[in-house]
Order: sequence, then structure tokens, then C-alpha cells
Amino acid sequence: MSESRITRRKVVGGAAVTVVGVPLLAACGGSDSGGSGSGGGSGSAEGGPLVATSEVPVGGGVIVADRNLVATQPTEGTFKVFSAICTHRSCPVTKVAGGTIDCPCHGSRFSIEDGSVAQGPAESPLEEVAFEVIDGEIVPS
Repeated sequence: MSESRITRRKVVGGAAVTVVGVPLLAACGGSDSGGSGSGGGSGSAEGGPLVATSEVPVGGGVIVADRNLVATQPTEGTFKVFSAICTHRSCPVTKVAGGTIDCPCHGSRFSIEDGSVAQGPAESPLEEVAFEVIDGEIVPS
């Protein structure tokens, strides 16, 4: 009868395949968005319009959870789009109120104007996302 044993050679060989193979697979992966905009590396440009400008309240914003984005309108006619992922511990933000984008996990708050930290513990601003307003809709570019 033959025994199947885990040897040091099998362990080292398997680790080498994992260390080399995983980065190669990641490097081979491409973007399906076909867009030329920045998108911030989040793939957020996929899926068409984010939200109608009429749905974004002045002095507030709208969280689009399925796209991990927040659209704000700090002043009438001025729109901004940010990542909806808190820079502190990567929790999704859940509320826009009182001029801030709020994270429920540890209480961080970000300005609707520029994504800067209004209250910690986050130390970095939310990532701003490039967008265009086309026919009354906010479209990540």
C-alpha cells in the first residue's frame, strides 16, 4: 500500500505556487468597464448613471450603496462624488446629514464639500471620484 504523506518538499512547492500564482492571476485580471476615466480603481464607473441630480438634496447627499459611492450637493448646482468606504477601517458610510457623510462603525464624519475629515478617528479624506453630469444625471467617468 502506498501512503500519501505531506513532505517538506510538497509544502515548500505549494507555497511557491501560491506566492507566484496569485499575483500573476491578479495582474492578468482586467477592467470590464471599457471606460477611460479614473474611477479610483474601484470599478465604480460600471453600470451607467449613479443618480439623478434632482435626487441629491442641496446641503446633503445620497449614498448609492450598491456602487460604494456617495453623491453630494454642498451648494445648489455643485455636485461631488466620493467613495462610500470609510478611510479608518473600511466600513461603508451609511448617512449624510448636517453637512457630513457619517460612518457608523467608529463615528468618523467627512465633509460633503471635499470629503475631508470633519471628525475622527479617520485621518484621511474620502476618495473623490471623477464624474460628469449628463442630461441631469451624475455619471462616474
